[in-house]
Amino acid sequence: MALFAGTALVMILKLPVETIGTRFGGIPAGLPALKIPQFRADLMRPLISPAITVAMLGAIESLMSAVASDRMSGDRHNPNVELMGQGVANIFSPLFGGLPATGAIARTATNIRSGGRTPVAGMVHALTLLAIVVFAAPLARFVPLSVLAAILLVVAYNMGDWSEIPELLKLSNLEIGTWLITFLLTVFADLTVAVEAGMILAALVFIRKVTITTTVSEVTEEYLREGYAHILQHKEIPPYVTIFRIHGPFLFGATDKIGEILARIPDLPPVIILRLRNMTAIDATGLQALENLADVVHQSGRGLILCGAREQPSRLMRQAEFEQHVGPENICASISEALERAKALHAFLADPHARAAALGETVTVS
Repeated sequence: MALFAGTALVMILKLPVETIGTRFGGIPAGLPALKIPQFRADLMRPLISPAITVAMLGAIESLMSAVASDRMSGDRHNPNVELMGQGVANIFSPLFGGLPATGAIARTATNIRSGGRTPVAGMVHALTLLAIVVFAAPLARFVPLSVLAAILLVVAYNMGDWSEIPELLKLSNLEIGTWLITFLLTVFADLTVAVEAGMILAALVFIRKVTITTTVSEVTEEYLREGYAHILQHKEIPPYVTIFRIHGPFLFGATDKIGEILARIPDLPPVIILRLRNMTAIDATGLQALENLADVVHQSGRGLILCGAREQPSRLMRQAEFEQHVGPENICASISEALERAKALHAFLADPHARAAALGETVTVS
């Protein structure tokens, strides 16, 4: 509406503003010709760094779009299929004079809000653009650049995820610093530089988180007594409970493994216990995956209990106020305590009046 109305006003009122036609002469009409590039050895070295950066940026943005789509639609994407499809497209696009393409968060969100749920939506989008290029390209020369600038400002604002900034500020200083440096380099330097620096800093933070979780300690009688509350041997698991565990660091490269729980939710019993005893470290992406898991579990009418978190995960979960997603009483110190809590939670879930009352509260504990 803004594009059509703004263009019409400029044409009717004869406003003296620059348009696509006055600045660029319009856009080409018809299909582009195939051109096979010539190999230039002298260009390999200066282009390899920006090429890798663009590929990484494209992969990150596409996967972010897919994750945003999953949250809005309740579906689950296949990251390998997404990146393979994008890679094939970006190999052939330059042969026709095209630029590298990525998944677009703004258009993906608009698509889903408009009812798009299947690959047909993307096909319709592509066919619409094709029709514009083939049939409506001459009309594009009348579009004012000021209208395009206004539209891009709105799109950029909507892509900002500004509500995530307060959540980011609850994380560790290293993660906040990585985000802030990347943000400032994007604004004041160059996107390529910002992505390279951000990935290097993220890798260093990753290494730091893994190394600080390595400990050497003596096995004492007190350690054995405390450990008994965490072991599952000799403990009865009731039929209304299922238990999953996370083993090892739950960082940004491993969060897709939580999908095994998400895929099985419709077949699971009313109470799900997630053991974190062997989860040595967690970062912002891992925490976000747990928050998403909690939201999906609660939407299905089930309850989620977390137990046995170690020092680093516990500290980060407190900083990020993770208990808002599950309720503080559903974060337990051990599996023994979690099984006791499961009894009360199961009774609560089985009582429709108690559930209805709880759903009317500001913080819902399911």
